Amino acid sequence: MANVLNRLKFAPFYLVSLIPLRILYLFADIGFVVIFYVFRYRRKVVRDNITGSFPEKSDRELIQIERAFYKHFCDQVFENMKFLTISPQNAKKRFVVKNPELIQRYYDQQKSVISYTAHLGNWEWLAALPFYVKHQMTAFYQPQTSSYFDQIIKLVRERFGAITIQSKRGYKSLMEFAKKDVLTISLIIGDQGPHPKSSRYWTMFLNRETGFMYGADRIAQKSNQVVVFPAITKPKRGYYEVEFIVLQEELTNVRKGEIIEKYAKALENAIYAAPHLWLWTHRRWKRQRREEEVMGR
Repeated sequence: MANVLNRLKFAPFYLVSLIPLRILYLFADIGFVVIFYVFRYRRKVVRDNITGSFPEKSDRELIQIERAFYKHFCDQVFENMKFLTISPQNAKKRFVVKNPELIQRYYDQQKSVISYTAHLGNWEWLAALPFYVKHQMTAFYQPQTSSYFDQIIKLVRERFGAITIQSKRGYKSLMEFAKKDVLTISLIIGDQGPHPKSSRYWTMFLNRETGFMYGADRIAQKSNQVVVFPAITKPKRGYYEVEFIVLQEELTNVRKGEIIEKYAKALENAIYAAPHLWLWTHRRWKRQRREEEVMGR
């Protein structure tokens, strides 16, 4: 019954989702022209971010990255709508985990895992991860301003068995799973700009001092969970591959910020390999380090 009500409530998205992906990509191509050339959606923000991150590149190379990013961005919009009705077989074909044995090893060792994730590739398609792991997948999130869009995002993320958890309840929820002897793999996005009043850890990232919020690293240490980074690549349109990179296995004697630094370096390497796959529209560097803040503290 709930499924029928959801299909009625979100009928426009479900109807679009039923269209074959090859047709949806035609809409994505049109969308690229509209937002890139007509509305110029956040063009200045994107150009400033890319220019600051790649000072060695020519104007021509910067424009190529910018255009490729916007094309990928438009693809994502329709790919995520497609995920509302995509078949499990098609999802597994289009979203491949290259080293699931790594996560299986931690499952066999009775260890839960923190997946220190980023706005890279199509991170929403990580919702297909339950096809590859035995852990209960959870995804931390910040509620959307619109309850309507908040609900549909949760539908996409939970479709194949993941559980979405508000970030403010993240640690408490993981402790509840642990008490029930449920092993989890938890997706925590780490590349948002920290809240103005929150403490942050500063390190070099993409050629600039960058403040990262504390979160996944602290939760991992408190709960003694392994930390991995999902490096997402896009071998061709409509297909994604994920390779998990171990950031931290041993959580004792970890210095403050060590996990964040490893995360920043892993993400930086992924961005250098495929710059257009990162979300350049957010104002990542709008806040500067205050004088009283020390680099790497």
